[in-house]
Amino acid sequence: MQEAADPASHASLYIHVRILLGMIVGLGLTHLLRHVARLVERPNAHRIHGVHLVWAAFMFVYVLHFWWWEFSLSHQAHWNFNLYLYVTLYALLLYLLCALVFPESLPEGGGYREYYYGRRHWFFGLLALMFVVDIGDTLIKGTAYAQQLGPEYWVRNAVYVAGSLVAIATRNPRFHGTFAVMALLYELSWIWRRYEILT
Repeated sequence: MQEAADPASHASLYIHVRILLGMIVGLGLTHLLRHVARLVERPNAHRIHGVHLVWAAFMFVYVLHFWWWEFSLSHQAHWNFNLYLYVTLYALLLYLLCALVFPESLPEGGGYREYYYGRRHWFFGLLALMFVVDIGDTLIKGTAYAQQLGPEYWVRNAVYVAGSLVAIATRNPRFHGTFAVMALLYELSWIWRRYEILT
């Protein structure tokens, strides 16, 4: 019991967890970058779709944001397997979203527009789940941390979830384009205003 109360022990536990999270985050970023490089290398292999590329950029930014954000867990004093599993599953959910943005292969002659609309139920279902899971991740970091984010955080997550549910239900190009661009711009704004400096 004495060891669990030792701050040095907490730091060692967090480093252990962070190594695994870093591996998962690295795989997600590698997947996204590899497929973007493939688009540059073979621009005519498959028809690109602007909305799809914006969501790919969103996931790239969000995964980087997650890695920065998780530094706040370094202050977590009570690590146990359930907490470790929760945070790891969150990271795995992000990897799965990265994998869904860019499939390993597309049918010959197929394009990313058809892929995007064909897989939107999976992508936006998992995106909505991600923002629900994110709430749990925030609460893990403590009441003071959650209060520091203010009401905007709760509205932000609710709007992302609601937008994802609408995206599942409709194929309307205008909605999908607007949602993608607004999501990316807002996420960049959120990071700039909240997380420019690690604390």
